[in-house]
Amino acid sequence: MSPAFTRRRTAAAVLTAALLVPLAACSSGDDTKKDTAGSTPSGSASASTAPQANLTVLAAASLTDVFKTAGAAYEKAHPGTKVTFSFAGSQELVAQVSQGSPADVLVTADTKSMDKVKADTSTPAIIAKNRLVIATGEGNPFKVDDLKDLADTKLKVVLAAPEVPAGKYSKQILDKQGITVKPVSQEPNVRAVLSKVELGEADAGLVYKTDAASAADKVDAVEIPDAQNAIAQYPAATLKDSKNAEAATAFVTWLSSPEGQKILQDAGFQKP
Repeated sequence: MSPAFTRRRTAAAVLTAALLVPLAACSSGDDTKKDTAGSTPSGSASASTAPQANLTVLAAASLTDVFKTAGAAYEKAHPGTKVTFSFAGSQELVAQVSQGSPADVLVTADTKSMDKVKADTSTPAIIAKNRLVIATGEGNPFKVDDLKDLADTKLKVVLAAPEVPAGKYSKQILDKQGITVKPVSQEPNVRAVLSKVELGEADAGLVYKTDAASAADKVDAVEIPDAQNAIAQYPAATLKDSKNAEAATAFVTWLSSPEGQKILQDAGFQKP
């Protein structure tokens, strides 16, 4: 073998080795990128592994419309969580909790009702406030102008029962003004009062401002001056027996968040 041939073979080997080094480096980098892109980083959770919960929320009847809106918004923002509401007078909800009915969250229309089951709940948070108005038929056919008009015995007036928060607030403001009203019926929740007025079965009734607003095409709302009115407070709390404690706490916290508060206030509720 000639010296020239040997020199050519050696040069070719060196060139081949030089070309293979960057190719190997590129291959190693591509494999690393592929492994990184094809795996989920440690400690993160994909949407498919996000915890799911079916929440049952016991809520005051006056929250019916706004909580349906809030529930839909919450479910959209928290995929995998479903919120089911049970609406009734606060006194009925408290009875359900005392009897051990399975639920995750309780929201009442007054603090006294919530206090009755404080051994069964977390520390409540006030999420909204409300006030009373006089609901009349559309167009206010009987020309009801203020609370004193409700004392007219020719007027069919309905009130919430005394044990219902709306009934307690109604008694409070009527007693404060020294007005005696003889209702034709006392209803189990404020929505039943509104329904009576909507259907023409009553000429007037005391309801929350938000209730009257929800039926603005069927009833008129006569404002009651602040000095004569009462402020309703809505406390929300998780139930200690909830099997979805973390999700329940998250929902209650969300009600006080900017998004939750916007929904409540757009419906006419006042800031807590």
